[in-house]
Amino acid sequence: MIVNRERRIRVLPFFAIIFFAISMTVAVAWGHGGKSHTESFTALQALQKATELYDQLIVKGKLDESWETGLNAVEITVRDSNGRKEYRVGFHRQSGSPEAVYIFFSPEGEYGGSNFDGKW
Repeated sequence: MIVNRERRIRVLPFFAIIFFAISMTVAVAWGHGGKSHTESFTALQALQKATELYDQLIVKGKLDESWETGLNAVEITVRDSNGRKEYRVGFHRQSGSPEAVYIFFSPEGEYGGSNFDGKW
């Protein structure tokens, strides 16, 4: 009986190591499976980046206070240019001239410029 107990004690760590190894292998396989590593820039991300830039323009005095207090609408336009999506985010105010400022992004999410007429 003592021999069996010693044998069980020696076998237990062996099975624990095998169980741990299998668990980690499964976890790694599930963790990397089914995901695409080519995540593209989205309209929501364009809005978030444009809002940050818009706020910076107001803080730095490039746009006056009426752009902050009189903001009326925000629009996101997506354009397909040769199979690539480009994004334009427009911030429209209630009154004043110019009425809107537009911020542009490339399909990769890079800032592409800004203007007041919205022309690509």
